[in-house]
Amino acid sequence: MSVVLIITFIFCIIIARFFYVQVVWGKELTLRATDQWNREIPIVAPRGVIYDRNGTLLVGNKTTYRVFVRPNAVVSKEKCAIELSAVLGIDPQTLLEKLNKKNMSEVTVAKQVEKESIEKLVSLGLAGVYYSRDNARTYSYNDLLCQVLGFTASDGMGLTGIEKYYENLLCGTNGEISYTTDIVGVETENTQIVYKQAIAGDNLKLTIDLEIQLSAERAMRNVYNSSGAKKVSCIVLDPSNFDVLAMVNYPSYNLNEIPRDDADRLNAESRNCLVSDIYEPGSTFKIVTAAANLEEYVKGNPKAFSPTYVFNGSRTRIVDGTTIKCWSDHANGKHSNQTLSKALNNSCNPCFTDIALMLGTDTFYEYLHAFGLGNTTGIDFSGEAAGLLLAQSLVKDCDLARIGFGQTIAVSGLQLACAAAAAVNGGVYYTPHLLKETALSDGKTISVYEPTVKNRVISEKASALLAEMLEGVVTEGSGKRAYIEGYKVGGKTGTAQKFENGHIAAGKYVSSFVGFFPSDSPKYLALIIVDEPQGTYYGSAVAAPVAKEIFEDIIKIKNINRYE
Repeated sequence: MSVVLIITFIFCIIIARFFYVQVVWGKELTLRATDQWNREIPIVAPRGVIYDRNGTLLVGNKTTYRVFVRPNAVVSKEKCAIELSAVLGIDPQTLLEKLNKKNMSEVTVAKQVEKESIEKLVSLGLAGVYYSRDNARTYSYNDLLCQVLGFTASDGMGLTGIEKYYENLLCGTNGEISYTTDIVGVETENTQIVYKQAIAGDNLKLTIDLEIQLSAERAMRNVYNSSGAKKVSCIVLDPSNFDVLAMVNYPSYNLNEIPRDDADRLNAESRNCLVSDIYEPGSTFKIVTAAANLEEYVKGNPKAFSPTYVFNGSRTRIVDGTTIKCWSDHANGKHSNQTLSKALNNSCNPCFTDIALMLGTDTFYEYLHAFGLGNTTGIDFSGEAAGLLLAQSLVKDCDLARIGFGQTIAVSGLQLACAAAAAVNGGVYYTPHLLKETALSDGKTISVYEPTVKNRVISEKASALLAEMLEGVVTEGSGKRAYIEGYKVGGKTGTAQKFENGHIAAGKYVSSFVGFFPSDSPKYLALIIVDEPQGTYYGSAVAAPVAKEIFEDIIKIKNINRYE
């Protein structure tokens, strides 16, 4: 009886195993078996192309090819390696080592091969050698916008910039060509070829305006060469929605001739400093301090300084034992009896120290956070810096006083441009953006980016008061070199000493200017940063004229009428 039970039990196990193999595991085993007799050649999906806001092509593709070898189908590996080497310019020994690798049904020997080389390979009729279409990126304007657009790896994947950030949209879905082979991988005589079409990536339309970008690039090259600066940067925003119209970092590099063999140079020149680097802004930051004061005045804070208030004419303030001086010696009555408007014109540090101390740490920090300081802006770009804002609990009066005129705080160029734009556009802070639209490869629009309001920083009234004062900086103050007759331009200059290893670096400055127009309804805002200019280093002399040059170009490009 026990023997019968044992036999029955074993028989049940065998039946169960058959059932599992045939039914449960059967589909997978069938696929495995089929796969042993099938080979696939990948078809690389065309990568999405990139346009400026007006539909001008910035990044496109050219057709290249990938070359594969199926070692089991090669008649003579030595001969094959030599023939491939002569056409592709690859070391024959390296190729031979690839062909001799065991357990490799297929090896890729070259990517992004030009059509002429493929035609030579075809004429040779080498057994076991195949090719499929690949894509190589082409950049229409070489080094233009290079740190923003970024570049791809040899396999087409985005490595930096927009190419990386929107990789999931640009990459598409690869297809394949499948056909049957014999046991050693040689294509059978009556092979059945199955074609799976590749799906192209989405096309992108950026907020960038090519003509404004070209103007900004030209202006920044000029100031780089004339000033002997270490580097220069410029961002042009639309203050009404924070669209990025232009973004320049110089020196730059040619996207069609990427210096991949010089890692240090590539890392330095491919870095988008406006987004990823920070610096002490100096007097351009007084825009934020003045905005906070005017908003408190509009709210009815009795401690706030009204537009008609006259500041003490002293050139120094003693705060926590620290002496804070104005850049001017106030000789011959300079900077005496100043209103807030005059303090902006003259860029007088002690006046903004008074404002910061009046606001106090808690209130001032509320404004700093509202203006996006100490945090990222949320731009659609990788590697954004958050800036440096001293922890509120650690702030002393002397720290607060220096923050008031742009020291003891560090910002990115993008942060400062956005803060200034929010201060003069009616008081609204938007999320800055580089992507405007996405579309299918046939041009059909998929989505359109809508401006996103993050918060209101100040009231419309306070913003209008500030914009009018900043117009005065250009018409009669330190920003005169940005003045354009017949147009309402506002702005603020800045000249900040650089710190290295915790100490002031002698003779090293960052010169800057943030300007906008028309001042009563801003449509264009530009931030110019000149890092370590040689000789003349004041922002009023170095940076302000660059903004004027760009604004004058915009006036011509957009055919903007004079102010009546």
